[in-house]
Amino acid sequence: MVHDTQRMQSLAERMAEDEVAGRSLWADARRRFFSNKAAVIGLALLAFVAAFALFGGQFAQWSNEELDYNVMGVVAQEGGPSLANGHYFGVDELGRDLFARTVQGTQVSLLVGLVGALVAVVVGTIYGATAGYVGGRVDAAMMRAVDVLMAIPYMFVLILILVMYGRSMIALFVGLGLISWLEMSRIVRGQTLSLKNREFIEAARATGVSGVTIIRRHIVPNLLGVIAVYATLLVPLMILTESFISFLGLGVQEPLTSLGALISQGASTMAYGTIWQLAFPLLFFCLTLFGFFFVGDGLRDALDPKDR
Repeated sequence: MVHDTQRMQSLAERMAEDEVAGRSLWADARRRFFSNKAAVIGLALLAFVAAFALFGGQFAQWSNEELDYNVMGVVAQEGGPSLANGHYFGVDELGRDLFARTVQGTQVSLLVGLVGALVAVVVGTIYGATAGYVGGRVDAAMMRAVDVLMAIPYMFVLILILVMYGRSMIALFVGLGLISWLEMSRIVRGQTLSLKNREFIEAARATGVSGVTIIRRHIVPNLLGVIAVYATLLVPLMILTESFISFLGLGVQEPLTSLGALISQGASTMAYGTIWQLAFPLLFFCLTLFGFFFVGDGLRDALDPKDR
């Protein structure tokens, strides 16, 4: 009887531990995320694109700037994809290897998307959390400033920055980041307003913890789920914006290239029968966007408190 009682208590303790572990926010979110087929497909697509950008250059037999004089001028007839001459994706109108240039374009587009999203997330989170926590007239003034800035066409501002400070990667990073944090700040500010009066915030304030520390150690960590979801949706927006700018000819300069610039070049040469110049950059462009969108939707569903 004693052994049966101990066995029952041990079983109850294990069940209680499992129940407590099952209530973990991140463990539950991870389970929901990986049970979402679209999210898993999106994660696999991003892994493939990232592997192509990181290691694709090791498989290229030509550099992105090297000219193949054997196919220069006869691209439409002999410049298509071929394993024999090492041009896996064919060549462009100047005889440059499209595989190597697509690798470089994917690297640049991912870098622009990630850095631009990082700048927007950092600035928007700090600004929105400060406005929401301080409240009062400071909050009203900061949010009215955001409303005024959101009324300005962001594409016009980005083009103006690139024209004034040159078509450099730094100007592109700064321009994309500084015009994309506005919506992030409004989201963070709304979430902060719902957290600032919670018991653990009141306890920290009562013990004399400074406002900066409360924002850094208590409010921002509780917003990581919202920030992560918005960041995954912000990266493809950055890539789309950069691609549009490159399509207009205001993006990265040669010898650098991006997927948007390659798509622009491929579209301009379609009349000559060089469909591969558009197809391969467009393929990786679509894979990247679909991957981020699927992962973002999966994170949103996994972290939605209404679904738990």
